[in-house]
Amino acid sequence: MEFGRRPDFGPKPVQVGEEREVTIEAVASKGDGIAKVEGFVIFVPNAKVGDKIKVKITDVKRTCAIAEKIGEAPAGTSEAPAETSETPDETGEAPAV
Repeated sequence: MEFGRRPDFGPKPVQVGEEREVTIEAVASKGDGIAKVEGFVIFVPNAKVGDKIKVKITDVKRTCAIAEKIGEAPAGTSEAPAETSETPDETGEAPAV
């Protein structure tokens, strides 16, 4: 290893132009959403925590990538639990779950 040079961080799990479905896990100090693919950080402008979106990778750096939001993740890939109704029915009883 040479002084003043950082080691190569190896192959990246994403490439420029690639489209991925991600979930925004956090928001960075500058307001970009943060998603991860195989532990590799992806910054997504205009995204908020909990968003399940489709992104296109626009830039890949040594330790992170930048992506743009291109749409919502398809409904079949949602990780959210199914909602159940807690409202009483016409008999006044809550529906069986």
